[in-house]
Order: sequence, then C-alpha cells, then structure tokens
Amino acid sequence: MTVGAEGTAMLAGQEDLSFLALAFRKAEDSVRTVVEFVQTRPIDAVIGVDDNTTVLAAQISAALGLPHNSVDSVSAARNKRLMRELLRRHGVPVPSFMLLSLDDDPKAVAGQVSFPCVAKPLILSASCGVIRANDAAEFVAAFRRVASLLMQLGLTATDKAARQILVEDFIPGREVALEGLLTQGKLRVLALFDKPDPMDGPFFEETIYVTPSRLPASVQADIASCAARAAKAMGVQEGPMHGELRVNEKGVWVIEVAARSIGGRCSRTLRFATDMSLEELILRHALRMDIPSFDREGKAAGVMMLPIPRAGVLSEIRGQEQALAVPGIEELAVTAQPRQELVPLPEGTRYLGFLIARGDTAEAVEAALRQAHSKLEFVINPTLTQAQNSRVMSF
Repeated sequence: MTVGAEGTAMLAGQEDLSFLALAFRKAEDSVRTVVEFVQTRPIDAVIGVDDNTTVLAAQISAALGLPHNSVDSVSAARNKRLMRELLRRHGVPVPSFMLLSLDDDPKAVAGQVSFPCVAKPLILSASCGVIRANDAAEFVAAFRRVASLLMQLGLTATDKAARQILVEDFIPGREVALEGLLTQGKLRVLALFDKPDPMDGPFFEETIYVTPSRLPASVQADIASCAARAAKAMGVQEGPMHGELRVNEKGVWVIEVAARSIGGRCSRTLRFATDMSLEELILRHALRMDIPSFDREGKAAGVMMLPIPRAGVLSEIRGQEQALAVPGIEELAVTAQPRQELVPLPEGTRYLGFLIARGDTAEAVEAALRQAHSKLEFVINPTLTQAQNSRVMSF
C-alpha cells in the first residue's frame, strides 16, 4: 500500500508502507506526480480518507482509468451548498437554506432568516463553525463568529467556498449517523448509529455513537432509503459513504452526506466477519477482492468522542486506569498531547480522544461510555493570554 500525504514525518517507521509526497491543494501537480509514480509501481485503487482528499482521489482515479466516483459528485459531497441544491432538486428532504457572502451585512439580511436557524461554513467538517441562532441578535453574532473563524483559518484567500456561509432552518428531532458502502450505485448499510445526546445547539459537538440503532425497524428502513436517494441524487456510486440524518414527525432529513468513511477513531467500533476492520472491508471492496460477509459482529458497540470542556492548555488527564476498568470499555485513545492548546467548538476541530465500548446491548454500551467518562478528570491550564486577561480584570 502507498500512502499519499502532504507530510510524511508522522508516518515514518511503518516499514510495510511506502509514501508519496503530494500537494493536496495543487491537484494538477498531484495527479502528475501519481501518473509518473505508476510507471514503476502500478496502482489498482485510490481511496480518499477524509473530506480534503476525496476529490483528489477521484481526479487521480480518472487520470489512471480506475473505477471511481465522478469528480463532480465528490465535489458536491464536500460543498454543503452544492449538496443541498442537488438533493432538493431530486426531492430528497433537506432544510430550507440561503447562501450569504462574508461581505454581506448580517443585520441587513436578518429579516430574511427563519428562526431558529443554523449558520455554518460550506467546507468544514466535525461541526466546526456550526452555530444555532434563535433570533436576529444571535444570528448576527453567529454570522460574525463563523466569518471570523474562516478568516483565521486562512481559507478565504485560496477557496471561494470559504467566503460564503450557509444559513438553513434548524431541523429538530433525533440525529443518527449512517455508515454505508456503495457498489455501482447500490447502497449497503454497514451500521446505523444512534446519537443519544440531544443535538440542539447552540453548538453541535459530537459525543456518543451507539450501534445497533434502537429506532423502530420501519424508521431505520426509511433512513436507509433516504440515504440511498441522497447518494443517487449526488451521483456518488462507489465506495464508502457517511451520512448524518435527522428523524422527526415529518420524516427523515439529510443534514450531511460525505463520500468517505466515518472519521477519527470511530471506525474501531465496527468489526465484520473474521474480525475484519472497516478499513480492510473498504480496501477489499475497492480492489474487488473477496469479502466473506458484510454483517457486523453480534455485539453492540459504541464510541464517545471526548469533548473539550474549556479552552486552555492541557496539563494531564487523570483517571485513565479507572475509566478502562469500567466493564465493557475496550479502549481509551487519548489523542490530545500534554501542553497542547485546546480549542472547543465552534472554533475547534479536534477531540481530546476516544472511548470505545462493547456490550450485549446498546443500553449497556451507552452506560459504560458515560460511566468511564465520569472517571476522567481533565486538568486544563489557562493560556498566557487568558492569564493576562484574568490579571487585568482582577486589577
């Protein structure tokens, strides 16, 4: 396997892999580099592993004549405006929305907005920059905060989509995450995750995912049908698909659809026949290799993305042994590093880490995750700026 990466230092020491340096934001250069590479080392499949690489993977696959999603379809999956326009055009339920420019005056357009609403960037993921507003004053503040975030990230100079903000109706109801695999346009649901914590805002931090879903079978069927229609509307036909959907008394609504697998360490919750991981299943599918079974293991499983409780510098995380001792807890992966500055949502893009649990029932898994999280103590010190501001206010 060859890993195409912008920085290879973090991957050093893995002798079973080879690496190819690519400039993700320079698509033509990256495609040219890969075309030259395959002259001496043929490639059978190209898989993008996150939102930033799915489009490039499609471009490379097209240049090499490999099976792939169209560049237009994965580009739409990465851009919230394009996605919603396609879904609405094909009758797939999505929130009503409007598009604003960073140059727009939020006070001037607040009268055109229906409340409650959600303001969000077009291109970011992991709930970064997603803010609910219940009235005009909150909308103005949310708009300015999202605009400030996009400028701070330095995206506005290189990406036209980063100069726009999507404002859409807030959809109440239960939120679920669907993990699927597409073969010639046919969707196979690999797992449906419940999100037991309310996702009502003002920020939309992910916490617990648990599978199998506890929703009625008929509702789960409606969710799968809606996700399949969404994939067809966007033209996504091959490979992994991750969807975020909401369910209420009016039916199933699409919030997001991505032409990639679930992010972070969350994939470790999924095991298939012969103890196969999600990543191995995706690779086998892309290479048209034998897959013994698409069925998930019999146990319930879940993950908790450890939220950042407040901004500051991480000193330590206490209680890790106690958390791991909770029955059902399989893994605690701390991804934040000591002395790392922590930024909570909506500006943040990372979690402190991940808790993985398995059990006989979804209820038992959820309970284990909550109990283990309660054992953890996060020691977070103020940053230098925060300390200075505190002293100024105290003075």
